[in-house]
Amino acid sequence: MADEVGDDRVDDVVPAGSYCAVAPGHEWHGPYHDEVYGFPTSEESVLFERLVLEINQAGLSWLTILKKQAGFRAAYDGFDVDAVAAYGETERDRLLNDASIIRNRLKVDAAIANARVIVGMRDTHGGFGGWLSAHHQLDKPDWVKLFKTTFRFTGGEITGEFLMSTGWIDGAHHPACPVYAEIAALDPPWMYT
Repeated sequence: MADEVGDDRVDDVVPAGSYCAVAPGHEWHGPYHDEVYGFPTSEESVLFERLVLEINQAGLSWLTILKKQAGFRAAYDGFDVDAVAAYGETERDRLLNDASIIRNRLKVDAAIANARVIVGMRDTHGGFGGWLSAHHQLDKPDWVKLFKTTFRFTGGEITGEFLMSTGWIDGAHHPACPVYAEIAALDPPWMYT
C-alpha cells in the first residue's frame, strides 16, 4: 500500500505519459531510463554507440532499438570507432544482411562515415568528447546545424535525442524524477550552458 501511495504522489508531479512516468519498471525502458538516459559521458565508444542507435531509431520505436542493442554491439565490433571507420564493402554487405540490426543502407553508410568523422576529431579536438565539449555552450538549433554539417543522417530529432541521452543538453528527465537528481549530481555539461 505504501508503494502505491508513493507511486500516486510521483504521478502527481511527473507528467503522466512522460518517459519518466512510463519507463520505470518496464523490462526494456526501465533500465535505460534509470541507468543510461541522460547520464553524462564523453567516452568515445559510448558516444558512437548512442549516435548509431539514435540514427537507427529514425522511423522506428525506441523499444525496437533497445531490443536490438546487443545485436548492434556485436555487428559494429562493440562500437570500436577505429574498427568501424575501417569497414569496406565486405563489412557493409555483412551489416546489410545482419537481421540482428536495422538493415537500412543509408543508416549503415552513416555509421561508417560518422566513425571516420570521429577518427578525424581526434586530431582537431582530441576525440568526439572533446568536440562536444568545445561546443557545449550551443543551444539546440545551433547543435542541429553543427551536426547536420558534420555527420550523416542527423536531423533535429536525432541530434536532440543524442545530446539529451548523453547528458550534453537538458531534457532527458523531468525535474521531479529521482534520476534527474542523480544526473545533476554528476555535473552534466547542460548545467553550465
